[in-house]
Amino acid sequence: MNGVAVRSRGVTTGQVLSLLLLFGVSDWVSAAIRYAIPEEARRGSAVGNVVADLALDLGRLPGRRLRVVSGGNKKYFGVDLTSGALLVNERIDREELCGALSPCSLSFEIVVENPLELYSGTVEIQDINDNDPVFPSSQARLEISESVAAGARFPLESAQDPDVGINSLQTYQLSANPNFALDVQTRVDGSKYAELVLEKELDREEQRELNLVLTALDGGSPPRSAHVQIHIDVVDANDNAPVFNQSTYKASVRENTPSGTLVARISAYDLDDGPNGDIVYSFSSHTPAKVRELFALDSATGELRVKGQLDYEETKLYEIYLQAKDKGAVPGVAHCKVLVEVVDVNDNAPEVTVTSVYSPVPEDAAPGTVVALLSVTDLDSHDNGLVNCFISPGIPFMLSSSLKNYYTLKTEGALDREKAAEYNITITAKDSGSPPLSAVKHILVQVSDVNDNAPRSSQDSYDVYVLENNMPGIPILNVSATDPDLGRNAHLSYTLLQGDTTFGHLFSINRENGTLYVLTSLDHEDQVEFNMMVQVQDGGFPPLATNVSVSVFVTDLNDNAPTVLYPHPNTTATYTDVVAPGTPAGHMVTKVVAVDADAGYNAWISYTLLQATDPSLFSVGLHNGEIFTARQLREDDAPEHTLVILLKDHGEPVLSTSATISISVAEMVKEVLTDLTDVAPANDPRRHVTFYLILAVILVSAAFFITMLSVGIFKCYKWRQSRELYNSSRSTTYRTPGPFHHIDAVRGGFTPPSFYHQVYLTTDSRQSDLLCKKPFTSSPLGSRQGTIRNGEPGLYHQIVGTASRLPTPAEVM
Repeated sequence: MNGVAVRSRGVTTGQVLSLLLLFGVSDWVSAAIRYAIPEEARRGSAVGNVVADLALDLGRLPGRRLRVVSGGNKKYFGVDLTSGALLVNERIDREELCGALSPCSLSFEIVVENPLELYSGTVEIQDINDNDPVFPSSQARLEISESVAAGARFPLESAQDPDVGINSLQTYQLSANPNFALDVQTRVDGSKYAELVLEKELDREEQRELNLVLTALDGGSPPRSAHVQIHIDVVDANDNAPVFNQSTYKASVRENTPSGTLVARISAYDLDDGPNGDIVYSFSSHTPAKVRELFALDSATGELRVKGQLDYEETKLYEIYLQAKDKGAVPGVAHCKVLVEVVDVNDNAPEVTVTSVYSPVPEDAAPGTVVALLSVTDLDSHDNGLVNCFISPGIPFMLSSSLKNYYTLKTEGALDREKAAEYNITITAKDSGSPPLSAVKHILVQVSDVNDNAPRSSQDSYDVYVLENNMPGIPILNVSATDPDLGRNAHLSYTLLQGDTTFGHLFSINRENGTLYVLTSLDHEDQVEFNMMVQVQDGGFPPLATNVSVSVFVTDLNDNAPTVLYPHPNTTATYTDVVAPGTPAGHMVTKVVAVDADAGYNAWISYTLLQATDPSLFSVGLHNGEIFTARQLREDDAPEHTLVILLKDHGEPVLSTSATISISVAEMVKEVLTDLTDVAPANDPRRHVTFYLILAVILVSAAFFITMLSVGIFKCYKWRQSRELYNSSRSTTYRTPGPFHHIDAVRGGFTPPSFYHQVYLTTDSRQSDLLCKKPFTSSPLGSRQGTIRNGEPGLYHQIVGTASRLPTPAEVM
């Protein structure tokens, strides 16, 4: 490990001490390292390679944001990310930083991220011999009576050296003389002071004064020194010197004690009388100036009182040297020592330092995720310096400590940004003093959004009613949805799920706002209901979606007039119903069959007799279209009757149509048939019906031998044909099957209703057949639009199907 050289015991360069203390005490405080460098190291000097000592990957340092964190305003150290070396950034003066304290050290923390780790470190600042010893003054004067006996001691002013250790003041030297020797003493704090020891009694008559040189030396190499001139006046002796009643006094005082508080009272006595017995108390000459600033001594009473502000954290024990001197011509002097112990008071509140904060925190962060690193300090000692930290309850965070005075703020429970987007966490540090002092630190932790909420629709399904024949492109619905997430996670898009490919041509939805449009004009008669699914999807990753069911109902308009099914209005053939002469009143002659493609009231049809050859002879049912004889037929009634029936629906506006009915009054059906054959076309290309019938018999005989597979295919075809007939809502046009013309009186309602008359006519009346009273099977199609049921008056709709012909006689049989 590289470092800056230090001077020590004659060696000009040395190796920096580095100690790596590894202990797994935390998931984020991984290790503690210690270095040592000399003070006044130049800027840019390497302290040590922290990357190598902490076993970090040098290549990953730029991405991990390694940095050095230290207290105070000055940043004494930095890290070179290219080499991993810890460098000196500022001038370091040990005496300025620590004064007389030894050892002197600077603490720092190294923070790296991804993952977040904290390493603590300490750099010991080693002293170099850069200060000379200094005496308070360049000259000192002593008055010593010639009567002083050998062995008397005279304290001398002490020199001060701000260096410590071996570089501090180590000894004193006295210039050669015949009377005095020098005795160097050591205080309890290790500092040195000198006393003159009289070895040979003075003789004023022989020598009135002496000039000595006192030299103070430190332990540096080479040593530094300071000199003071000592001038000694030899005076006549004062026989008795003051005497203290004890040589050492002890006292204790609380720090922050108010100025003027009595600390101790010293007492001395002198057996002399008069001025030689009057005692004056004072500080000894070698008492440090700092002590004189903190304490005051009453020269007359010997009371030692507090003068300045005492601080336990700065100095715990003061050693004060006092003297008592009489007022004789040659004053006698006595010395004593007062030991003042400073008692700690809880006068320092804890200090909380936030080393690093990881914010924002994802709302899906697992419990135990580190959010912040904290350090706590308290300058007091013992219980006054014992600090506990806690946070306010009711939040999903916790504090844990795995190293003294260091805490981690972690998540304790699940976070939910939708409930709380940020937390202003209050951290309280409280010491154990009496009364306790506390400090508060606020940390703002923001919670970042995660796509954990699917879109929510205001309702699960929508029913929309649209009038048929609508304008294309109109909006019919706005699908409303919300997402409690944030940003892209809450950006919603709307799409139609293509369950039915035709819906894409009929409907579209605005992707941004969920407005549903109908692209074409809808027809109630074509399709009444459309069911589709709208998917609402957010923009998160992965995206979340919700499906909403939409049902569009096409409401009916009266846009279809009644359609006459029987008699068919668009045929060249004349449909004639036959009634026998003398038919009584109330006999149903025939029936007008009609349908209306609309629904509800728009499809209710009413029948009225608009025009008749004899209006008194026939009447029509208002709601069913059945034509009855209004009275008994007479012989003088006309043989041919033409009725015009008006059919109206109940819509708004009312739509109508008319049907023409021809009724013949005849005795014999054969006569009617003979007359009817006259209306057949003269040149019908299908007159060779016999040939076709023979050919059909041959083909049917051949089909008898077709395999069972062909039979199955044929039946499948018949089934499909019946389904088409069932699903169709359009009217069936009646036409002549094959070469026949036929009059279908099924709807005529001849009694009984379960029978009908069919008259099959060929172009040759001699080949015509009459089929009578065949059982009538009602159409399997039923009525899609509610034929007279449950007492609905006059509503008679019968959907025959999409086939354009009636069954042939063979099919009926």
